[in-house]
Amino acid sequence: MKRYSLSSFSVSLWLLFTAVILQAVESAKGKYAHMLFNELFENYSNALRPVEDTDKVLNVTLQITLSQIKDMDERNQILSAYLWIRQSWYDAYLKWDKDKYDGLDSIRIPSNLVWRPDIVLYNKADDDFSEPVNTNVVLRYDGKITWDAPAITKSSCVVDVSYFPFDSQQCNLTFGSWTYNGNQVDIINSLDSGDLSDFVEDVEWEIHGMPAVKNVITYGCCSEPYPDVTFTLILKRKSSFYIFNLLLPCILISFLAPLGFYLPADSGEKVSLGVTVLLALTVFQLMVAEIMPPSENVPLIGKYYIATMTMITASTALTIIIMNLHHCGSEAKPVPQWARVVILDYMSKIFFVYDVGENCTSPKREQEEHKLEGDDGCQRRHKEVRSHLSNRNDDCDLKEKLNGNLNKSYGVHGENVRETVNCCSCYKMLIKNIEYIANCVRDHKANRAKGIEWKKVAKVMDRFFMWIFFIMVFFMSVLIIGKAA
Repeated sequence: MKRYSLSSFSVSLWLLFTAVILQAVESAKGKYAHMLFNELFENYSNALRPVEDTDKVLNVTLQITLSQIKDMDERNQILSAYLWIRQSWYDAYLKWDKDKYDGLDSIRIPSNLVWRPDIVLYNKADDDFSEPVNTNVVLRYDGKITWDAPAITKSSCVVDVSYFPFDSQQCNLTFGSWTYNGNQVDIINSLDSGDLSDFVEDVEWEIHGMPAVKNVITYGCCSEPYPDVTFTLILKRKSSFYIFNLLLPCILISFLAPLGFYLPADSGEKVSLGVTVLLALTVFQLMVAEIMPPSENVPLIGKYYIATMTMITASTALTIIIMNLHHCGSEAKPVPQWARVVILDYMSKIFFVYDVGENCTSPKREQEEHKLEGDDGCQRRHKEVRSHLSNRNDDCDLKEKLNGNLNKSYGVHGENVRETVNCCSCYKMLIKNIEYIANCVRDHKANRAKGIEWKKVAKVMDRFFMWIFFIMVFFMSVLIIGKAA
């Protein structure tokens, strides 16, 4: 028991001694850090380039880390991104022997105390020209300075929306010195591409790479070369949102347009359906126009909208023409022979169009039999009436002959003879009236048959254009999906 207490006491004493030593070391390092800072910046100036020889080039190593894409404004062609910018260079006047300062190899000081390269984003599209964030820099004993600074950049980006919403964009981020030429400050790529290890996934865009290329350009104003590093951000749009909110409703609305040909002409809704669909597509077209920049390149979905609107306009115009054919009455000319052969004989069988006014649930053959039976019955009744009247007429003629003979033979003149003559004249008048009525009914049937033929022509043309426009909408939809693939 006594031995255990002695061991515990010794451990505690050792820990206390270690803590005291570490605190003394830290206080010593803090003391040396203050001493180092005062000695380094006693005669230091951050206004001049930190090189011992003015003809010597100062190399600045640049590294860009993409953290997040904040916004892609296609209409104004501006890319907003959150970047981490790392710059490192060697300062010839900020070196020390770490052994003299108890092994102190690095210190962190405010960045405005040292010279900093004026590397800026060339294609900046922000109204705010503020200074970089004044974060600390890490200063090493050999004079190497590392400056990490976050930045929210807005850069101009040439947006090509020809294949929207299945488009890919390439946005450049060009960094270079604003005042120093290549003979004074040279920029070196730290990596062959931007760092995407800490990138936060975006809901609209996919990152397919960020290659970096160094360019040396000689501008017209100056003879010295000016180096820059261009990071090309390759973006691929995630099109699911636009498919479900812009493209799919358009396709569904487009399939409604050919159904206007299937509506009965007497319903009065054929033209109104086409106009309603056209207005709906116009609303979607305006939504796309608000997103896209006003350029000559019409986006793919805009071309699809325009083609669909043109098709619906044509279908509405054809519907009006077909309705005029449907409402041709008895005053219209007969159906031409070529139309009767091509449309009524062949096309009606191809598109399964039956006579106008048929019941859709009853077979065609039964209706034709009922029709034939009705026509035969009417003809039989008409023949029976004519035969009955003709028999009565023959009886009258026979009676007239007999009465005439009797009158000649016996000289008899009575009321019976007059009554017989009056009865025969009534029958003759009745026959004339019936023949007139039959002729009127026959003419009415002929005119009605002419109108029915025009209605059937209109119905066949409706079915023909319905399938034509269905095929057009289908191939247009397949084409835009194929373009996306």
